[in-house]
Amino acid sequence: MSKKVLIVGGVAGGASAAARVRRLDENAQIIMFEKGPHVSFSNCALPYHLSGIIENSDSLVLMQPETFKKRFNIDARVNNEVVKIHRDKKIVTVKNLLTGEIYEESYDKLVLSPGASPIVPNLEGVTADHVFTVRNVVDIANLNNYVKQEHVKDVAVIGGGFIGVEVAENLRMAGLNVLLVEFAGQILAPFDYDMVQILHKEMLDKGIQLIVNDGLARVGQDYIETQSGKKIAAQAVVLAIGVRPETALAKDAGLEIGETGAIKVDHNYQTSDKDIYAVGDAIEVYHRLTHKPARLALAGPAQRQARAAADHMYGIPNRNNGVIGSSCVKVFDLNAASTGLNEKQAQTAGIQYDSVYIIPSDKVGLMPDSNPMHFKLIYEYPTGKILGAQGIGKGNVDKRIDIIASMILMGATLEDLKELELCYSPVFGTARDVVNMAALVGLNLLNGVYKQVPVTKVRELVENEACIIDVREKREYENGHLVNAVNIPFSEFRQRLDEIPKDRPVYIHCRSGQRSYNVVVALQQLGFDNVYNVSGSFLGICLYEYFNDVTTGREKIVTKYNFR
Repeated sequence: MSKKVLIVGGVAGGASAAARVRRLDENAQIIMFEKGPHVSFSNCALPYHLSGIIENSDSLVLMQPETFKKRFNIDARVNNEVVKIHRDKKIVTVKNLLTGEIYEESYDKLVLSPGASPIVPNLEGVTADHVFTVRNVVDIANLNNYVKQEHVKDVAVIGGGFIGVEVAENLRMAGLNVLLVEFAGQILAPFDYDMVQILHKEMLDKGIQLIVNDGLARVGQDYIETQSGKKIAAQAVVLAIGVRPETALAKDAGLEIGETGAIKVDHNYQTSDKDIYAVGDAIEVYHRLTHKPARLALAGPAQRQARAAADHMYGIPNRNNGVIGSSCVKVFDLNAASTGLNEKQAQTAGIQYDSVYIIPSDKVGLMPDSNPMHFKLIYEYPTGKILGAQGIGKGNVDKRIDIIASMILMGATLEDLKELELCYSPVFGTARDVVNMAALVGLNLLNGVYKQVPVTKVRELVENEACIIDVREKREYENGHLVNAVNIPFSEFRQRLDEIPKDRPVYIHCRSGQRSYNVVVALQQLGFDNVYNVSGSFLGICLYEYFNDVTTGREKIVTKYNFR
C-alpha cells in the first residue's frame, strides 16, 4: 500500500524531502504545505537582489507549485499553513491563508521543515514600516522596493551574522550609506577574533560604518539609537540579529524539544513520534567534534537530513556523521570560509588545542593574480587531530576549507594533512599548498621544533618593552614597523649575532612569518634557546590592530601600517 506523506515547509529541507520520497515511491501521495507564497526559493541568494546582482526578485524563486506537480506529481500548496497536528488521529489541520478555509489532511508519515524565524527584539520602533527582516523573497523584495521608492540614503543593519553582513555589503554596493551594529565584539562568529579583524578592515575600507560591542536600543523615524547612546541616521532598518527555530507546531503536538530549544530528533531524524520526522533549521543536531547537541541553520545539512529522513521511511539505512558547521561568505573583495571548531568553541568544549596562523600566497608569486591567503588551522593537543580551520583571502579559500572539512570527517591528523596529495598548477595554487604548509607548521609546534606567539600578544609585548627583532630588509622596515622593534635583516643576522640578547626572550618577525621562522630555527642551533616566532608577523599585526586603532583612537604600536 502506498504511503501518504505530508511535508510542512518547503525550501531546502521540505522540497528535498518531497523530491526524494517521489524518487523512492512513484505511487506515494505527497502534499507539501508552505505558509508563504513560494515553496522553493534560493534563501542564501536573497541579499544579492539588493545590489542588482540578481536583478529580478522573481529569479530567486526556483520552482513554482505547477512545476512540482508536472515534474514530480507533488501537490505543493502555497499560502497554506499547518496550524495543528493531531497525532492520535494522524491528521493535520490546515488553514488556507488566502481564503480562510480550514481543512484536514491525514498522513502516514509527516515531515516537519518549518525553518527558523528572524529574532525581533521587544524595543521601541521595531514594528515601524521602515523596519525589515529578511527571511524570504517577499521580505527582500519589500526591502528593495522601499529603499528605492522612498529614496533612502542611510540604512542601519542590526546584526553581524552572515545575513547581516551580506545585506550590508549589497546595500553598500547599491550606493547607500550603510551602518552595521553588532552587539558582540565582532561580526561572523565562526571566525576567531584575530582572523575577523581582516574582515572588519575590509568593511571599513569599503565605506561601511561598523560598530561592535554595542546593540540596538530604539528605532526612531529616521534614525536608530544604540545602547551606548549613539544616534545615527537611518531611513530604513534591517533586523538581522539572528534566528530561532520554529517549534510552535511541534510543541503544541507534544513532540520532545531538545536542550538547545530546537526539535529533538534521533539519528534518522525521527522525532519522539515515530511517524513524524523533522529536518532543517528547526531541529537539534549532533556536533561531531564537541559531542554535544547544537543548532545549525545551513542549507547543505538540511538537504542531507531531508534525504536521510525520506530514506528511513523506506527502510534505507542512514549513516549520521553529525555536523561540523562548514560555511563561506564573500565580503566585498575578500572570500572567507570556516569549518569545524574555532578557538572559542574548542575552549568552551574543554578540548586541549593549539593553532597555526600562516599567510602564504594562494598561487605562485609569479602569477599576476597571486595574493596572500590568511589561513588558521586548529588542532587537538597532543594528538594532532584536526579540529577546524578558517581562511580569508582573494583566492579560493573555499577549496582549502573544503579539504579540511573532508579531513575532519575522516578523523585525520596533522600527519595525514601533511601527506595529502593535491593537484597543482601555478595558475591554481602552489606546489606545497596552503593546507600542507599549515600541517607542517603545526607539526613543528607540536614536536617542539620552535616556539611562537600570536599577533594577539604583540601589543602586550610592545607595551612591556620586550625585545622584538624585525628581520625584514631595511627598506621594508622603513615603510612601517613596530615602534620598539630593532631591524636585523634576514640577510645580515649571522653577522650581527652579538646584537641579539641571550638573557631574555627574543621575539622575531618578518612580513608573514616565513623568514622569521628560518631565523628562529637557525638561532636555536646557534645557542639561542629563548627565541619566539611571531605568528602572522608584521602583515598579521597590522591587520589585527587596524580596526581597533581606527575606531577607538588608541595609541598605535606601528609607525605605519603595511598591508602588502
